[in-house]
Amino acid sequence: MKKYRRWQRILILSLLSFSVFAPILLVSERLKTLTSIGRKEFIEELASIKYRTDDLRLNAIEQEAAEELKGPKLIVFKEKDFSSVVSHSYNENGDSDQSGDARDASKLLEANETNDKGKEKDSLQIQQNKIQMNYREKEQSNQETVRHDQPLQSQTRRETDEKVKQMRDQLIRAKAYLSFSPPGRNSHLVKELRMRIKEVERAVGEASKDSDLSRSASQKLRSMGVSLAKASHVFPDCSAMATKLRAMAYNAEEQVRAQKNQESYLVQLAGRTTPKGLHCLSMRLTAEYFYLQSEERQFPNQQKLHDPDLYHYVVFSDNILACAVVVKSTIASAKEPEKIVFHVVTDSLNLPAISMWFLLNPTGKATMHIQSVDNFDWFPTKYNSILKEQKSNDPRYTSALNHLRFYLPDIFPALNKIVLFDHDVVVQRDLSGLWSVDMKGKVNAAVETCQGSESSFRPMHMLMNFSDPYLAKRFNANVCTWAFGMNMFDLRKWRRLNLTTLYRNYLQLGLKRPLWKAGSLPLGWITFYNQTVALEKRWHVLGLGYDSGLGLGDVEHAAVIHYDGVMKPWLEIGIAKYKGYWSKHVQYDHPYLQRCNIHE
Repeated sequence: MKKYRRWQRILILSLLSFSVFAPILLVSERLKTLTSIGRKEFIEELASIKYRTDDLRLNAIEQEAAEELKGPKLIVFKEKDFSSVVSHSYNENGDSDQSGDARDASKLLEANETNDKGKEKDSLQIQQNKIQMNYREKEQSNQETVRHDQPLQSQTRRETDEKVKQMRDQLIRAKAYLSFSPPGRNSHLVKELRMRIKEVERAVGEASKDSDLSRSASQKLRSMGVSLAKASHVFPDCSAMATKLRAMAYNAEEQVRAQKNQESYLVQLAGRTTPKGLHCLSMRLTAEYFYLQSEERQFPNQQKLHDPDLYHYVVFSDNILACAVVVKSTIASAKEPEKIVFHVVTDSLNLPAISMWFLLNPTGKATMHIQSVDNFDWFPTKYNSILKEQKSNDPRYTSALNHLRFYLPDIFPALNKIVLFDHDVVVQRDLSGLWSVDMKGKVNAAVETCQGSESSFRPMHMLMNFSDPYLAKRFNANVCTWAFGMNMFDLRKWRRLNLTTLYRNYLQLGLKRPLWKAGSLPLGWITFYNQTVALEKRWHVLGLGYDSGLGLGDVEHAAVIHYDGVMKPWLEIGIAKYKGYWSKHVQYDHPYLQRCNIHE
């Protein structure tokens, strides 16, 4: 009997215990599930509100890196509008709370257990919705105001540019967060950031092609903001973030610097290289020239070569197409082409090809004269070796053709005046007015390049070493400089002053001490020092071979345009918007150009 009662009591107590603890366990599981769901929704809502504030969780980073990294200016809410929201996830300093997960779980559990705190949560959500609605209304009103004030197209472009800036800023921050993740880690956040980076990069590429940013791109912008908010909660170390961003900025600057150096090297290399088509053209013309009989190689009107009353022009070159354009454009622009005598001086290697070109393409009433530097008996045989002693790796500066301009009185002993052209010029106006320019007793007439605001500005100290007492005593570093390319020379005055001997003395002196950079320009400045008269700017416009910002009005109204610089018009690296002025004088339908695949 006692044993039966004891079992009966145990059974009753067991049932009582089960009836007490079972509801507690059941309710606890339900509350835990609701808590995790509510906390997830709460974090997503909080992130969606703050993605436009440029992520307040990184405000310490922005303050620390503000001097080095300039990002886009975004709209920031006042702190009083959502201070109650931020307080759930951040401490007073604005950093992420390390024990935030535990606190959030306990607070949300308490909110589900008490009606008062539940109401408080509802009011918080209402306040968030009001903030979003107020922001949307303000954004819509601002957009309507802009539509009335400015054209729709420019407004769309500005909005797109602003969003593109935001997306690029987000990309930088997302990549910085990825760098904090341990190698090989493949967590949900890492996957999400990588996916967002790909989406935003694609959206930025599409925005660069289309002025209107699509809705999907705007959605990707918002999604990236949410992901960055999550990442800032996981990686709250602001100082580490700032250090990483500085390192990224430094690496980017180094990459840009290296790319610029590489670009400069390749451009210089391309400028010194003869295109395959020009080499082919030279070989074909040379072969055809040697098939001619000696009497077939003669040009007409050779009796005019020494007539001082005619208009004499000279160009020193080994480039067939360049010479063809200079000659053709000069004759096409002349009012009296029958008075023009054009002299081309080249080397023995290119003499047959250049001669053959002008035999195949006669210059009409104008007279052609082609000479080789190797036929000048008076020219010093060791001159080329002297030029190569100059400290320059550029063959253009050490070529005898580049320095023959200082021997003009010896090359043309019967002439009184002559106009010198570089082979990279195009003549657009009649130049007969040059022959009536008042030289004021000077030897050289040229366009000055002494204005600092001009692209052609070249101060003397840029190419000359005025720390040397020899130059400092004899020349003024602040004197106005001038350009080679189109120059009128009074050969009679040149002979009286014996400037060719002065040039040779300066050349020898420059080989003994570093007085100036290699090339003929600094030697010309000192050889014709106080012997140059300024021409009007309209005669000669410079910079078409390096400056893409020249005004087309100035270019079109100039008498002579000059492709000085590396980017010549016959090269692929030539500036596209200036090529038309040169290419219109090239006969691209010529059979030899067609065979050598030379095209516009």
